[in-house]
Amino acid sequence: MGLWACPAQRGVARRWLLGFVAAVSLTLASKVAFMGWGIGSADWDFTGFSGHAMSAASVLPLLAWLGLQACASARWRAAGLLLAYGLAAGIAYSRLPVGAHSPSEALLGFLLGAGASLFALAAPFGEALSASLRSLLPAGSAGSAGAARLGEGADAAPARALRRGAMLAILMAGVLSAAPWISPPTRSHQWVTALSLKLSGRPAPFTRHQLHRRAAEALALAQAR
Repeated sequence: MGLWACPAQRGVARRWLLGFVAAVSLTLASKVAFMGWGIGSADWDFTGFSGHAMSAASVLPLLAWLGLQACASARWRAAGLLLAYGLAAGIAYSRLPVGAHSPSEALLGFLLGAGASLFALAAPFGEALSASLRSLLPAGSAGSAGAARLGEGADAAPARALRRGAMLAILMAGVLSAAPWISPPTRSHQWVTALSLKLSGRPAPFTRHQLHRRAAEALALAQAR
């Protein structure tokens, strides 16, 4: 919503939506493949991308980018993006102590989500950084200063739209932060499990224990030959 508030940012919105849909699809496919058919890696202890890590790394940087649209400094924007990725990395790590995911699942989920957000933000952030560097160069003439003043007036409407987008981003960040306390428990895992069983025809989902037991049996058989 915040990206669509400014027409100049709609390209970012389209790229992010494309990347996010691809990341969600890969995450879902990895979970269905494991629970339905046991496709995973015992060596990596991998049973599917972490959905929490993927979502955090794909959404939080976009919110940071929107929230910093009113900031003219490319350094502050870069710092905000780094902070957002750091927070997403913290969320990915938080899945380890509770036993929800292995290190490989959390890391690969984070990288998948980061790829989706970077796909959307690489071009606009590069442009903003280039503009910031150009602003450090000495002015060529008084005419260029006058053109800059004319540009400021022409950019007034987009600036207002960007401020609206930033306010929407801050509001969304607050809602997402409060979600664990105000939203009902999610049933996404149960839905993915049911989908896996429906597609594979298995009576029960494949488990991590079965993955490692199968790998151990294969190793023992290879050593016995």
